[in-house]
Amino acid sequence: MTIQTLTADGFKNDILAGNGVQAIRFWAEWCGPCRMMKPIYQKLAENFGDTITFYDVNIDLSPEIASACGIASIPNLMIFKDGNVVDQMVGLAPQSTYERLLSQYTNPNNAA
Repeated sequence: MTIQTLTADGFKNDILAGNGVQAIRFWAEWCGPCRMMKPIYQKLAENFGDTITFYDVNIDLSPEIASACGIASIPNLMIFKDGNVVDQMVGLAPQSTYERLLSQYTNPNNAA
């Protein structure tokens, strides 16, 4: 599964007006922890890509999206469901921590 680069139009159309679960990673090229998170995020997209759509936002290239989401620290992973923020994780964490977070939104019995 591929990770899509999120644009301002995509944010409005695919995230805010979207259905289902989306994960957005906010990052910057100059951020060491962000670079360390990249392979973890790619693995998460491979593992959860059939139930969650994955996006990337470089805050230096798309500051309007970061501002709209109130991003103050990176790396930052935001989870949207049906157009609403349902979860967020700031900072670098082990892959297993992200997996636990995302699995909450892939279980059809969970009404999160």
